[in-house]
Formats: sequence, structure tokens, C-alpha cells
Amino acid sequence: MKLRHLAFQLHRYLGLAAGLIIMLVGLTGSLLVFKEEISHFLLEVQFGKITPQQQQVSILSIIDNLKAVYPDPSLSLSFLEFPQKPDAPIHIHLESPKKPTLEVILNPYTGEILGDRLSEYTIIAIIDNLHYSLLAGDTGVAIVGITALLMFILSVTGIMLWPGWRKLFTGFKIKWNGHIKRTNFDIHKVAGIITAVFLTITAFTGFCWNFYSYLEPVIYGVTFSPKPIDPQSTPIPGKSSLGVVEILERADAALPEAVITYIAFPTSPEGVFLVGKRFSEEKEVWRSGVYLDQYTGKVLRVRNSRSLSFGDEVVDAFNTLHFGTFGGLPTRILYIFVGLAPTILSVTGFVMWRYRYRSTLQKKAEGRRQRAEGI
Repeated sequence: MKLRHLAFQLHRYLGLAAGLIIMLVGLTGSLLVFKEEISHFLLEVQFGKITPQQQQVSILSIIDNLKAVYPDPSLSLSFLEFPQKPDAPIHIHLESPKKPTLEVILNPYTGEILGDRLSEYTIIAIIDNLHYSLLAGDTGVAIVGITALLMFILSVTGIMLWPGWRKLFTGFKIKWNGHIKRTNFDIHKVAGIITAVFLTITAFTGFCWNFYSYLEPVIYGVTFSPKPIDPQSTPIPGKSSLGVVEILERADAALPEAVITYIAFPTSPEGVFLVGKRFSEEKEVWRSGVYLDQYTGKVLRVRNSRSLSFGDEVVDAFNTLHFGTFGGLPTRILYIFVGLAPTILSVTGFVMWRYRYRSTLQKKAEGRRQRAEGI
């Protein structure tokens, strides 16, 4: 009973303290479940549809065309993403000191530049930033991380307090024709238990992401896996970076069975080329890749999704578990409702607290009245 009382107090006051932020993070998370589809739709609205053709233009012609249209020497190429669908465009990021990243959209079949935009101010980028950091930088990242931890505790204590442990039928019953106080409580308990496991997972993975620099050594330590070392290029005086074609050839030789999905270009003298690769069985575009020295083209590290360490597999699982992609479309649809659940739980939880608070005030007032009459 003492443990249950403690769980109840934690559940009540942590919910009141973090309810608004939990609601915001949950609602934005529901949108991000279909982030790629929404982004693709918005791109078509802004830049038009792309008609698939038989052959795409070469990467050299793409880069030459880019330099001709954007000759500003202060702009440097930092990222190039190849389309993963026939009607998707090529995305290129251009960096400039103290300026937002410029995202250029190209037709992969003609090389035509369809337009550009500031990548940090797109609708999806704002939603993503709001979900991850409340648009408040490092401070917001910490706040959301702590909120995720509180959500984890709320989920665990909610499971402990669920009345269905005593009588299963009662735990899933909603009395729609009862008093609003009873109906509100029933909605809270049913919505909570149905989504509790998924909320626990998303809260835990969200907490780990926002405090990843602190938890990364722990993850690799408990899984007895070697922690990956960030590769660096060795600067050679007077030598510039290798050409893209040679870099891609070396990356293909390192992971010959995987197709190229993106190129991250070095942005500092010690930076490296990262060529993203994707095997036929992979759903994600980021699990495999080749790191290369920008001056010599030497392969510094190969991340092969077919032979990852247990620690790498755990870290990769965070993404699929957090966004519900592990079960395909059905779990993604389910995660939309999981993201909506914190709003339902916060509102019904606040109503429950309000009823209890008003009842407490009434009892205190009645006690004072009785004492006054006794005097």
C-alpha cells in the first residue's frame, strides 16, 4: 500500500508538472511518424511533381550545374541526398558562415534546379525542432529529455495504478452513461493502459537521444560492445579534397552490394567524407556507410548493417522503436494514436485532480464551519 501510495503521488504531481510539455511533444511526434510522406507532399506543392524517367543525370553534371547557379564562394557543399523513390528530388545543402543552411531541390533526371529554401524554416523542420528541443536550443533539448524521463515514470506508475490488475474487465470498461467524473476516470485508465507500453518505449528512447552524449558510453558498456571512434582526416599541406567520383568509387569498393543514398561532405580540415549506403533488405537509408579521408580517399571506417555490434544494433533500434516503424504501416498508424494519448491523459488527469482539489477545499471549508459553530 505504501508503494501504491508513492506511485499515486508521483503519477499525480509529475503529470501536473510536465503535462503541457508532454502534450506538445506527443502531438508533434504524431506528425513526425509520417515525416517523409508529409515532406514529399509539401515539396510537390512548393516545387511541382517530378516525372520519373529511365536515366538520372550524373553527379558531376549536378555539381557543375549547382556551381553555375550558386557561384558565391562563401557557399560550400555539405550534403547531397539521392532520391529513394522515382518521383523524389535530389536534396543538396549549401553551408555559409553564420547563415542558415540553404537547401537546393533538383530534378534527378534533368538536373534542373527546381528552387531552394532555408532548410531550418520548413514546416517539418520546425515541427522536428519543436519536438526535440522546443525551439530553445541546448536548453530545450535538456528540458525535453527530462520531460521524457518524467513521461517514463508516469507510464510505469500508471501501469502500477491500473485497476485492471484486481479485475481485468474493470480495467477496460468505460461507463459512458455515468457521472462525468466517472467517465473521465474510465477514459484515463483505458487510454493509459492501451498506450502505456508504447509511451514507455518512446519516453525511454527520447530520453536517451536527448542525453546521448552521456548515455552512449553506458549503452556500449552494458552491451559489451566497442564504442565507435569518430574518424578524422589527416590534413596534407597544399592538398585539396579528392573529387566526388573517386570518393564514390572507393565507397562502392568498400560496400559493393549497397547503393549510395547520400554524401556528407567534409566541412573542416579534419572532416571526412561519409557516403551513406543501403542494402536491399534495409528500410532505412542511414544504417550503413563508409567514412573516407578527404585527402587520400583511405577508408577509415565501414558501418555495415549486416555485421553491426550489439551496441550498434541497440542504438539503431531506438529510431524504429521511437517512431513505430518496426511493424510497417500498422504500427506507424498506431503511433499516431500513441502521440495523441498524452493529450488525452493530461486533460483527463487534470480533470481528476481538479475534482479532488475542489473536494478537499470543500471538506476544509466544512471543517472550519463546524469548528466555528462548536465554538
